[in-house]
Amino acid sequence: MSSRVNLFTSLPAMAKNLSALSLALSNASLDKQLKYLTDVRASQLNHCAFCLDMHVKEAKLHGERELRLHHVAIWRESPLFSAREKAALALTEALTRPDAHGVSDALYSELQAHFSETEIAELMFSLATINAWNRLMVATKVTPGSLDSAYGLDRADLR
Repeated sequence: MSSRVNLFTSLPAMAKNLSALSLALSNASLDKQLKYLTDVRASQLNHCAFCLDMHVKEAKLHGERELRLHHVAIWRESPLFSAREKAALALTEALTRPDAHGVSDALYSELQAHFSETEIAELMFSLATINAWNRLMVATKVTPGSLDSAYGLDRADLR
């Protein structure tokens, strides 16, 4: 089997621009813990081993409890998430695996009950970005953990 394309060497400007969007979102007003939860959920849904590995480690390094990370897959049934977090996770699923009707009015109303207009926009851009990364990493089969030392994720001590 031949090796897969390296996006960062084949189209460095494109990869840099997507990375810049990711960096801008990490500096947005949206709660960092919430962003990690939505990144983990989208990566689970997209079967992106590289991104799931990365975002679980990031979340742990930034104080997220391991049990909550295990419960992301069952967030609807779990008592560990707030109504705000559940609304964000519902949007994650709606944008990651959209149905024919898109984001329902009921879900949008739930978002408006917990987030400002700016936060909703940041959440939507964040979800669009993680979904783009997921699809690119799934296509290129980047090995989970292969960039841990470059990103400081080896400090998470998860092997």
